Amino acid sequence: MSFDPNRYLNQSVAAVPKSGIRKFFDLAAEMPECISLGVGEPDFVTPWSVRSAAIASLQRGYTQYTANRGMPALLELIARYLETRFSLSFDPAHILLTVGASEGIDLLLRACVERGDEILIPDPAYVSYAPCALMADGTPVAVKCREENGFVPTAEDLEAAVTEKSKILILTYPNNPTGGIADRAALEKIASFAEKHDLLVISDEIYAELTYGQKHVSFASLPRMKERTAYVGGFSKAFAMTGWRLGYVCAPPAIDEAIFKIHQYSILCAPITAQYAAVEALKDGFSDDFAAVEEMRDSYDRRRRFVVDSLRGAGLSCFSPRGAFYAFPSVKNTSLSGEDFANLLLKEQKVAVVPGSAFGTFGRDNVRISYATGMTALTEACGRISEFMSKFR
Repeated sequence: MSFDPNRYLNQSVAAVPKSGIRKFFDLAAEMPECISLGVGEPDFVTPWSVRSAAIASLQRGYTQYTANRGMPALLELIARYLETRFSLSFDPAHILLTVGASEGIDLLLRACVERGDEILIPDPAYVSYAPCALMADGTPVAVKCREENGFVPTAEDLEAAVTEKSKILILTYPNNPTGGIADRAALEKIASFAEKHDLLVISDEIYAELTYGQKHVSFASLPRMKERTAYVGGFSKAFAMTGWRLGYVCAPPAIDEAIFKIHQYSILCAPITAQYAAVEALKDGFSDDFAAVEEMRDSYDRRRRFVVDSLRGAGLSCFSPRGAFYAFPSVKNTSLSGEDFANLLLKEQKVAVVPGSAFGTFGRDNVRISYATGMTALTEACGRISEFMSKFR
């Protein structure tokens, strides 16, 4: 009898499609003259002081496992950082270091979701949420977010999606892929909804430092929300440390204990070298009031305005992003879907963007453009997009 490996697959996993982001990233990598605006990664290099601290830790022979939860010194610095920057008070004993914020999302869903549970996900949303919900045997439910509301769900949108099976609401503001942010008034309405329906809220705030013209408001800082919120953060975006893979979760004690067990048995601990680097990143930040973060934000703000103006000048309708480092223009006036637009743009102009359909049901008429790349490349790419759009004028 021949061996059929398909018989042994978990069918929930087998049914999950591959990431739409990686498809275009891989295609772009095969084109020497291609400009990729597809990957959500800072073009800034991790500061030398941070890299130097990591190198020094290796030179001193610090290559062991750390405590499962993470190095106590780093956990204390993270607690201080969250208090200083976002008015959040968390006990370091209930902060868990993860291998990127993505592991944190996965841990929370695996720990809290049972078969039949519904997870409300404002759509468009980061690509990992729905697949992770499915792989945890949950049912992702898309909540339509509209451009006219800043891509933030209204109470009416949420009420239309909730059922007696709803257990978790995932929030991600500042938002990937739209660049939308949620102000205090919007978050207070969402908080009332979460309380009314007794939902756990997973608040992915990985882009919290990257807002333009308005300070980020953390969901857990709202009255009575800390007790029902799992806060997810990390070092990838604001500290230019994507490849270091270091995130963290701050959750209510019972949920913290559950995700700790999964992490303890499956991952053991986040890499020690990355932890030493993160200690230095936070110490540097406290020493100069996070000047490097401010400099990065200012640079992204200049690029944001340039890209939005260029896209509108090319004939595309483009929401003005107020956070993260993405633009999410509509391509509806071309009569192409986001998928077809992205494919043709790549083929004809060698510019890689990501179709909005990669981020859910309600992004099919959009594409995501990352402006986390240098101005030279952005200028050239926007010129090519304008040339591409000339056929539709």
